Amino acid sequence: MESPNPLLTTEQPLPVFTERVRKGEQITWYRSPLPPGAFKRLHERSDFRATVQTVGYLAILATTFALAWWSVGRVPWWGTVGFIFLHGMMSSFLINGVHELGHGTVFKTKKWNDIFCHVLAFLGWINHEVFQASHVRHHRYTLHPPEDLEVVLPVRLMLRDFFFQGFFSWKDFKFNVAQALRLSFGKFKGEWELTLFPEGDPKRKAPVRWARTLLIGHSLIIVAGVLSGHWILPVLLTFGPFYGGWLFWLCNNTQHIGLCDNVSDFRLCTRSFTLNPVVRFVYWQMNYHIEHHMYAAVPCYNLSELHKLIEADLPPTPKGILGVWREIARILRRQEKEPAYQYSPVLPNTVTVAR
Repeated sequence: MESPNPLLTTEQPLPVFTERVRKGEQITWYRSPLPPGAFKRLHERSDFRATVQTVGYLAILATTFALAWWSVGRVPWWGTVGFIFLHGMMSSFLINGVHELGHGTVFKTKKWNDIFCHVLAFLGWINHEVFQASHVRHHRYTLHPPEDLEVVLPVRLMLRDFFFQGFFSWKDFKFNVAQALRLSFGKFKGEWELTLFPEGDPKRKAPVRWARTLLIGHSLIIVAGVLSGHWILPVLLTFGPFYGGWLFWLCNNTQHIGLCDNVSDFRLCTRSFTLNPVVRFVYWQMNYHIEHHMYAAVPCYNLSELHKLIEADLPPTPKGILGVWREIARILRRQEKEPAYQYSPVLPNTVTVAR
């Protein structure tokens, strides 16, 4: 069936990379061209806009924390549970803040990126040192295993995954705590950790120190909650990132699932979709994921403008969470029947795609 947009062609198979990307070799990524002057403007960082994004997100967390705290003994138990769940919904997006601040692109003043990255990483039980080392390679070698093992296709998702992470993710809690315990003793394991931090690497000291900070800090929060009789304190601060994550799950799992690996075009291995302004804000604008990978140094608050400038050179953008998951569901159903299938999005026919 012919595409209604004359600039777009229908989906068709693409030539396959015949030569693997060797470790350390740079990939020549395709990037959509920008109008004159736009590149510099889009890369400009603003402490004011960064404050709106970062402090605004923390203000939302503080509000949901305060509502849950206030509700104890003042409203029916189910009301308190609801406020706690709401706080978990917002806390689930802490990783997106750590991700953006870790790029160093949010604040113009470097120290504020570092300070707020530490704050959000602590609240989210995130070892940002490990995450940032991993994420640098993820951007450089997106979906080119074994150079990128942060995301490996195919990703298999089931309905039960949504319910487990959407209500209480015991698996994530156990992983984060176990990793912090292990790293606090300087024990790195697994192919990816040992690639990022090889034996004898002095860079190992930073994730070890942060793992100890997480364990000591959250242990003190739990002790303070027990001694003061405020059981809700650790529920909100220590366990907050591990429950109520249904909205985060629906947003974050869209980024690469079902797409192509071993390609040199971010339009084929990452996915963008539209979101309403509120969810887009707490998601740190990461629904514009193709744009983020193409121009990783563009601050998150400029991604919307970037999207508008290059939209004609992108695949059709799914509308909202329902729209993007309809697309993903179709891909996953086909992958059940054809495990090797990867979805090649419709691209403008004016561009030659290297794969």
